[in-house]
Amino acid sequence: MRFSRRRHRCIPSCSSLHRVYSGNQSNPPHLLSNVDEDEVYWTGKSKHGEQAWAHNFTHVISQSAQCFTNAMVGSRSWIGGLLYRTKRHGDKILDYSLSPLQEQRLQRLQERLQVPFDETRPDHQEALKALWHAAFPDTDLRGMISDQWKDMGWQGPNPSTDFRGCGYISLENLLFFARTYPASFQRLLFKLEGKRATWEYPFAVAGINVSFMLIQMLDLYSAKPKSLPGVNFIKVLSEDEAAFDVLYCIAFEMMDAQWLAMRASYMQFNEVLQVTRTQLERELSLEDIHRIQDLPAYNLLYQ
Repeated sequence: MRFSRRRHRCIPSCSSLHRVYSGNQSNPPHLLSNVDEDEVYWTGKSKHGEQAWAHNFTHVISQSAQCFTNAMVGSRSWIGGLLYRTKRHGDKILDYSLSPLQEQRLQRLQERLQVPFDETRPDHQEALKALWHAAFPDTDLRGMISDQWKDMGWQGPNPSTDFRGCGYISLENLLFFARTYPASFQRLLFKLEGKRATWEYPFAVAGINVSFMLIQMLDLYSAKPKSLPGVNFIKVLSEDEAAFDVLYCIAFEMMDAQWLAMRASYMQFNEVLQVTRTQLERELSLEDIHRIQDLPAYNLLYQ
């Protein structure tokens, strides 16, 4: 079976989104620098017709996989920093007591967050190979470093460098998606539905940003949730320990649906992700959410 090789143009760096979001004062300073450098770079690329992934980080991203304390995003880098939001003034901070089961499951999820992706670990390599075979079951992978990875939407030939933005859990999320909802996974990977923009978002790296968004939205590094969506997620987690992974799949579907609804281009990815987060927060704030299947957007996985 031959699959079509998709050629992508890299999503612009966080810094190059400054003009679009200059009114958003919640953006951290390091996301608002080097605008001219990025614009000149991509203008030069487009003039010569080159459609290449940007895979060189200006700042080194820490290996420790704590997305918020360690991810440092530099010029022409796409991962782990597109979504940065401070708590809104209108957010109500809740005082919620966790049950022993909820504490246990939250702790196990937090332990997953602490695991960096380590390309020297055989189990991590096997998980990455498993992701490839789930995406392209009839195509042999020529090596762990190969231009083939770009067909899945990685920034360069070595996907391990992309995982530094959010650790091993982002690979677990992608693999869970591929194995649990294969039809949905393939539909989004190959952009099989809807009228698409000339330049699409890169699937795999978008997935890492979805993981990053969920971890931040749910405030998973805190001892307990402080917002209604976070509280309701913990309740859902006590019913299903796979709730975070399923929520990831739902969020990915929501993001893609929003991308189509907005007829978005790669320059609008940050905006699409912000809108997706707002929609997901609304759904997680509903009173009748007791299981992950109660989320209205859950049905997107079976459309």
